[in-house]
Amino acid sequence: MSTGTCTLVGAGPGDPELLTLKALKAIQAATVLFVDDLVSDAIVAYASPTARVIYVGKRGGCKSTPQAFIEKLMLQAVSAGEHVVRLKGGDPFIFGRGGEEIEHLRAAGVEARVISGITAGLAGMTCLNTPLTHRDHAHGVLFLTGHAKPGRETTDWRRIAAVGRDCKLTLVIYMGMSGAAHIQAELLHGLPVTTPAVIIQHASLPQQRHVMTTLGDLHNTIIREGMASPSVMVIGDVVRGVAALSREPLQRRA
Repeated sequence: MSTGTCTLVGAGPGDPELLTLKALKAIQAATVLFVDDLVSDAIVAYASPTARVIYVGKRGGCKSTPQAFIEKLMLQAVSAGEHVVRLKGGDPFIFGRGGEEIEHLRAAGVEARVISGITAGLAGMTCLNTPLTHRDHAHGVLFLTGHAKPGRETTDWRRIAAVGRDCKLTLVIYMGMSGAAHIQAELLHGLPVTTPAVIIQHASLPQQRHVMTTLGDLHNTIIREGMASPSVMVIGDVVRGVAALSREPLQRRA
């Protein structure tokens, strides 16, 4: 029976200092790492010099390694007795396809472990010293994808807007840049045009930048300011905290 192991590791948003100690130990112990595009070189550098590093790109809007092929490579490595680390940006279980990989591995008789990482939506707002929840302004938070699986129904943004408005929720949208115009139009059926929004690019990295705006001007701001992936969009009253702390009005580049 194979003595190989498999660990899904959340590399966090990019800043290597935001890795957990458990993640660091797993990376250092790996004999082979399957690494997503959004994982920074500084984090990959923690791998053993003798470890094999295989890049299996996963980035919205770009050509990606097929998921089934990645899962096949992981199983082959475990069967060969390797200590496998699947290194993912952010958290494996927040839009990281970790659930799909766990299911595939389990079906093949492999019980993988998972190590959490800080997700970009949280890291980006934290870097701006602004919370996602607040007793006065946001009673909860919704993490949403703006990029549905091909062939599946798209998100009902109108219903999301109604729930967000009625329950005072912060909306954190991943992989939504290419569909921002559609998302904006649908959310405006339930949220005011003046609803604060912020787009955060390269969360936690030295090149992080953000632009404050409103829901009514969201898509125009993305185009005007040249914002691109990887970015998250955060929509809700908590974004007023970004403007207050920076003493800048909405629709100004930070």
